[in-house]
This record gives sequence, C-alpha cells and structure tokens, in this order.
Amino acid sequence: MPGRLLLAFALALIAAAAPARPPADRYAPARAIVADIGRIVTPNGVQETFEATLGGARQVVNVRGADRANPILLFVHGGPGAVEMPVAWAFQRPWEDHFTIVQWDQRGAGRSFPLNDPKALAPTLTVDRYRDDAIELIELLRRKYGQRRVFLMGHSWGSIVGLSVAAKRPDLLHAYIGVGQIIDFRENERQGFDWTLAQARKAGNAKAVAELEAIRPYPGPGAFSIDKMTTERTWSVHYGALAAYRDNADFYFRAPRLSPEYTPADVTAWDEGSKFTINVLFPKLADISFVPLTKLDVPVFLFLGRQDYTTPSGIAAAWLNRVKAPRKGAIWFEHSAHLPMIEEPGRVLVALVEQVRPLAGKVPR
Repeated sequence: MPGRLLLAFALALIAAAAPARPPADRYAPARAIVADIGRIVTPNGVQETFEATLGGARQVVNVRGADRANPILLFVHGGPGAVEMPVAWAFQRPWEDHFTIVQWDQRGAGRSFPLNDPKALAPTLTVDRYRDDAIELIELLRRKYGQRRVFLMGHSWGSIVGLSVAAKRPDLLHAYIGVGQIIDFRENERQGFDWTLAQARKAGNAKAVAELEAIRPYPGPGAFSIDKMTTERTWSVHYGALAAYRDNADFYFRAPRLSPEYTPADVTAWDEGSKFTINVLFPKLADISFVPLTKLDVPVFLFLGRQDYTTPSGIAAAWLNRVKAPRKGAIWFEHSAHLPMIEEPGRVLVALVEQVRPLAGKVPR
C-alpha cells in the first residue's frame, strides 16, 4: 500500500486521489518565490529549522515568528505521520504576527523519518512516548527562546498527543486548542462510517455502498484494520468529510510541492514515514478514549468543523460540555470539515487572535 495512501488517516488520510509526485524538482522556482514572500524580515523575528533529540529520537523542528516576544504556539500535526510543516505555508503566515509558531515533524514522520533507524524506533511508537516528546520539546522551546507563554494546538491524531500533554503537564501551557479533536476513537470511527454509508446510499452510489458494506462491522471489535480504514476514508473524503464541498484531497496533498521547507526528497520521506507510523501505530489506537477525563487545569478551546466526519465534531462538543476547566470554548466553523485552518483561514486567525491570544497578556516591550 503506497505511503501516500496511508497518509490518509487523521487528515482524512486518503491519498488514493492524490496525483503522483513529479519525477524532477520542477517546482523549485515556485518554492523560491513562496519562500521570499514568507521570509521573516522583522528585527526581532525568528525563522529557523533545527534538529532536537526527544526521547532518544532525532526530530526536526521549524520555528517562525515576527516577534520573539510573542507567545509560542506549538502545532502538533495529525496522522500519525501526516506532517503539517510542508503545508503550513498555505495558512500560517498571518499567525506569525501574533505567535511564534513551531512546526514539529514527530518521531518517524516527515523530515524526522530518515534520521532514525525504523527498526529501533518502532517499539517506541506509543501515545505516551509522543506525549513525552511534546513535553520535552516544550521545555526545550521555553529555554531556547526564553519564553514561558506557550500554547499547544493539536490537530487530529495530534489532538490525542496534545490533550494528553494538557492533562499531564498543564503547568507548561497557557491553553490547549484542539482541532479535529479525537475523544473516543472507536466511537469516532463508528459515527464516521455510518455517516459515509448514509451519504453513499443517498447518492445512489452502488460501488461505494458495496465497498462499505463489505467492511462491516466497522470499526468492529479488537484492533483497527488499516485496510478497512482506507476503504472508509476513500469514500468519506469523496463525500466531504475531510474538506467541505470537495470530493478529493488533491489541493491538500499537492501543497508540499510549493513548500520552502520541503524538497522532493523530504516529500518522499513524508510518504515513507507515514506508511511506517500508520502500520506500527494505527492498530493500537482502537481503545483510546478521553471520556473519563472530566477535569483539566488549563483553558481548553475546540475548533470544530461543522461538517467534519473524519473526527465527528459532535463527540468532541459533547465532551467539552462535560469537562471542567478554568476556561473553555467551542468555536464552530460552519463551512469546514476536518481542515478549518485551510478551509476557513480568516476565521481561524480571528479565533486565535480574539479567543486564545489574550490569555497570554500583552507582549512585553
């Protein structure tokens, strides 16, 4: 199964529709233009990529912001293995006027994948290890940039990592922001499957109905099946569960071609790392549930796509209603599914600036 297909999981992970990568680096001139437009030129800005060793694994970190005095916002990508660093150019630049944004290729993912021996890394691919990697990274960032005001945004799979950090080390965070938040993985998959099958029946799509009926029960008892997940994601993406009003993910999976942070070799590593992490980790995720988590000691915000059936938003909204926290809020994006930062970038920026950023206070001068 190709790595780009496996990339499909938490970002609606279906690269069956994604076009093949070009054989040559014909996008280099375009990447240079994008890089120049996005270059940080402010006197107190930061723009750097470095390697960090977290939990014994070498991992790549990218940091960008117009003012080092701004609070840090750590973006924890989805997948596992679906790195956001090569897509961030499409939405992140306006955020950088208000936060110092950190993109991190997690262990076994993206640019981090070639840095470690997969055989040695495989036994370490656990939720707890990813959580502790994130904690180590936050502590490193606080030291490196002399900045104690840190926000964490977890997207899809990254919302499992992020919420785990918020539960274990609330002292490190000013707030946690969940996007495509996963609360109960098995229930997530059940509701997503039921919705997708209903859409296929409504559309009279006999092929989709037959393929979906063939994987019943889904997700079923026991470990998750990658093959069944791939079938479900193929059709859920087709019906807009990843991106509202779109029947494919091409726009998203093509974005890395223009990324200043990723070469064609890095995109290959992305594919390979996605296949590796999905194969190792996905079957272990079936019983992940934050339903018992009823109290957080840090503010929590959920950015919810009204049309998200990759991680159905109703599950997360119901959990948020129950949880006790110093402050909490649900921000709905009516025209988004699983990717509101790309589908409704203006509204996401406004939510970050008006709802989240004030918790850090004024930028010290």
